Amino acid sequence: MVDIKYEIVERIAVLSESSKGWTKELNLISWNDRDPKYDIREWSPDHAKMGKGITLSDEEVGVLKKALETRDV
Repeated sequence: MVDIKYEIVERIAVLSESSKGWTKELNLISWNDRDPKYDIREWSPDHAKMGKGITLSDEEVGVLKKALETRDV
């Protein structure tokens, strides 16, 4: 299995927390020493384990933001 290197550059928001203490978070993360991207996924309390998530570029976050603003969420 290939090791994945990551660095949480900025913790932006905790979106929710499960009964087991895992948190769904929006963070800015650098994966494998690349430029940081926005990332939404679940993390264990110590951030040693993570669930599956989605990574978005600046452009994709802009489109998502615009789409949510038009829905009055």
